Amino acid sequence: MIPEHAKTFGGGATESAIHPIVLVAMILAIILLLVLPRKYAIVPLLFIAFLVPVGQVIILGGVHLFVLRIVILFGCMRLIFFKMTSQESLLAGGFNSVDHVFLWCVLCQGIASILLFLNGVALVNQLGFLLDFIGGYFLFRFLIHDQEDIFRAVKCLAVLALILAVCMVREHFTMQNVFGYIGGAFVPEVREGRVRSQGPFEHELLAGAFGATLFPLFCLLWKNGKAKVLAVVGLIGSALITWTSNSSTSLLTFAAGILGICFWPFRKSMRKVRWGIVIGLVALQCVMKAPVWFLISRIDLTGGSSGYHRAVLIDAFISHFSEWWLIGVKDTSHWGWDLWDDQNQYVSVGETDGIIAFILFIAMISRCFARLGNARKEVQDDSSQQWFLWFLGAALFSHIVAFFGVNYFDQSRMAWFALLAIISAATAPVLQRASVPETEVQPAFRSSRLAYAPPSPSGSVVRRKL
Repeated sequence: MIPEHAKTFGGGATESAIHPIVLVAMILAIILLLVLPRKYAIVPLLFIAFLVPVGQVIILGGVHLFVLRIVILFGCMRLIFFKMTSQESLLAGGFNSVDHVFLWCVLCQGIASILLFLNGVALVNQLGFLLDFIGGYFLFRFLIHDQEDIFRAVKCLAVLALILAVCMVREHFTMQNVFGYIGGAFVPEVREGRVRSQGPFEHELLAGAFGATLFPLFCLLWKNGKAKVLAVVGLIGSALITWTSNSSTSLLTFAAGILGICFWPFRKSMRKVRWGIVIGLVALQCVMKAPVWFLISRIDLTGGSSGYHRAVLIDAFISHFSEWWLIGVKDTSHWGWDLWDDQNQYVSVGETDGIIAFILFIAMISRCFARLGNARKEVQDDSSQQWFLWFLGAALFSHIVAFFGVNYFDQSRMAWFALLAIISAATAPVLQRASVPETEVQPAFRSSRLAYAPPSPSGSVVRRKL
């Protein structure tokens, strides 16, 4: 399995490989991304991101221009043009703490990799990495501005989930991946006699994590009450994607989303819950013969889980701290059998980029939870808004669980960027209202087209133009 940052740079496709259908879809997506009103431009971006395999690439001057990378590049051009010609706010709520931490984390990752290898190939590789990450993230931040944009994105993801579910169910029963015709894998992996569908993704773990992490968002769509048909479509699609990927990581991620939602009655006592988890882990560490992270090795929901590998990987990551803490390490194959396969997002960030990037990655997650928690406290009298933020927290929690079993090295990272952007857009109006005196609220929101208003008598959220 290809790690997020290859231990050596270079290689890959030696010539352009793009299917005519993909080429037409890419051109159409670029046109729509440039000409559609901002609120609709996210639709072609999501469709091209999750329906086109990463292997579709145009090579220009030795540089690999993947389809998604090209679309992001044109999207960034629109973002820059908007910034130069419009007085409207570029990002919902302005440049916030999550944006700061994300930007510094990605920059530290890129700089660490360049310093680690010190050659021109690594520089070119990391420039592409920075374009994908920074461009993709801030493109979502630009396109998702308010609650209406959030629901539009989730509805689009529901349609995508259904399409992918149908294709992956077919893959499961026919042993043939339809995305193989446009650059994906033709034949799925079979482990312990079980087919593991992967659709357009680079691996079934990534496909399953994508579907499973969407479940709380589709619950949010159902709770909203205005798109229940699409919500059901999305929920079914999410479940089928998780099931057909046939991995413990996917099932645990799916269960984590449900568990996060079920913790709603404890929303006012989450600090106690978090300390309870910490104390419980410390107690287990004291009584277990093996380190507490070896609990992962006991999890096998599909009969072919590699939980023991994940536990050994974490153990080696900790014991080899002196090797990777500064700017990462080039090679981890000497850590143990098959430990080049760093399918753990936390381990991957640390071992490839060092302790600073690792801390910033954890801080990014922490800041997201902090924004959601602070915003929820500000809307305690509005249960619909509390639920809205709670579902986003459950989605964030499901990603955190997925990170223990996989690192996002293909287009699945775009789902992570989209969630970060959604959290920023959802919390910005609430937190701005809380920090600005009542007489200054309207000017503070003048840069945004829409803001939240108190619920209507019927319980639905009323939106007003400012």
